[in-house]
Amino acid sequence: ERGDRLQQAVAVTPIEIPGQPRHCLIQVSDVSFAVHRERLLRDQALELRLQSYSDGLTGIANRRHFDAAMDNEIRRAKRAGGPLSLLMIDIDCFKPYNDHYGHQLGDETLAKVAHALSAMLHRPLDLIARYGGEEFAVILPDIGETPSRQLAEAMRSCIEQLAIPHAPSVGAAHVTVSIGVATRTARNAAEPPMLLGAADRALYAAKRAGRNRVTVENP
Repeated sequence: ERGDRLQQAVAVTPIEIPGQPRHCLIQVSDVSFAVHRERLLRDQALELRLQSYSDGLTGIANRRHFDAAMDNEIRRAKRAGGPLSLLMIDIDCFKPYNDHYGHQLGDETLAKVAHALSAMLHRPLDLIARYGGEEFAVILPDIGETPSRQLAEAMRSCIEQLAIPHAPSVGAAHVTVSIGVATRTARNAAEPPMLLGAADRALYAAKRAGRNRVTVENP
């Protein structure tokens, strides 16, 4: 069609004829279809890879992506000697919410919370992932305890200000989150299980203390 670019392959083959000047055979082939097919296969492979690293419900990173990123960032922190912070975030009393409103609205709320939290991350290497169920994890490379705690508090406040009505049975007017914070430094060179364990303990300390709050625990 007019305006389409034709992809061509050119092959030049020398031909020796005794007693005659040197000749060559020039073959021009249309390879547009092959080029298009190769590009399509490459795009499909990339799409499948992206899907395998994304959570289908919320659109953020999934657990597989989180595990790979955590291993990479721990190695990078070891080389550079900088801090690495981890936030574990859980929606408070989410089972009663699902029981009261149903799973469809529960899924919508999960996506809404995930998008609000993701919008608060602005650096290329920061990563938020759906860790499982109503729990999220945030990796913050090169951020120490104080700024990571401040970001966690801003995230907690952001979700509270969404003012999503909660189930009447829980005694809370709106959906909130509890957040646990842990930071790896050169001094406490924690491996991923230790850092995850510290952030998880901090999260449940926030739950025990009344929910809708941020708690910090070092590995």
